[in-house]
Amino acid sequence: MAQDKKLIIANWKMNLGVHESSLYLHKLAEKVKIHRDVQLVLAPTMLALQTLSLQVNHRQFKLAAQNFYWRDHGAFTGEVSATQLRGIVSYALVGHSERRHVFHETDKDTRAKVQAAIRNGIRPVLCVGETASERAAGETKDIIHDQLLGGLANITSDELDQVIIAYEPVWAIGTGNNALPNDVTEAIVSIRSQIKHLYGAKASNEIQVLYGGSVTADSAADYLTLAEVDGLLVGGASLDAQSFATIVEKAYNSTKKGA
Repeated sequence: MAQDKKLIIANWKMNLGVHESSLYLHKLAEKVKIHRDVQLVLAPTMLALQTLSLQVNHRQFKLAAQNFYWRDHGAFTGEVSATQLRGIVSYALVGHSERRHVFHETDKDTRAKVQAAIRNGIRPVLCVGETASERAAGETKDIIHDQLLGGLANITSDELDQVIIAYEPVWAIGTGNNALPNDVTEAIVSIRSQIKHLYGAKASNEIQVLYGGSVTADSAADYLTLAEVDGLLVGGASLDAQSFATIVEKAYNSTKKGA
């Protein structure tokens, strides 16, 4: 629905070392073209960000951090701050289900990270979505409401312009269970409704909302052609350059159809 470019983010998670990431980048760069209506973003391991930032064609790809700490500096052993990532990444994932459920990050943590990213000129990609049990209980809209409210608390309308939302149903991530297009549309309509309630109709129409949840080369077009979907957050399927290139090609095609 947003008028910005289709945004396709490859989240490699804890896969591909520095050398593998570099080889992948060169391979992918040969397979995809620069397209004015599609923005490609790579989220490699933290170790590879500096190397890729020196190798990447910034007209072709942007980089994203998979995670960071919300404080800008200090005695926080093992952490990397948004301040340290500034100038290397353009985007950062926040509130991903694996951060919430594996590392027990709360809405308070998510909110602090959203604020830290914006403070440092990085666009946060705020992930929201329900588990299988929450879905079965009919709580999808309530969960989305709570996660949005928690993650965006104290964010101004001007700051919201920098925020991207990703709907990622937890029950679909890494399971091979694809959400039906109607389910995705319903969830994103709920997201936009909540944004409208908090920030107004203009913000609701303009904010970019992505879908992420076992997206594959075969299923990508089903989501990209949905009017409510402004792009994809791709996990496992992004680890293979050819598979991801196919997804990117489908993103190109979806912009032509929407022209």
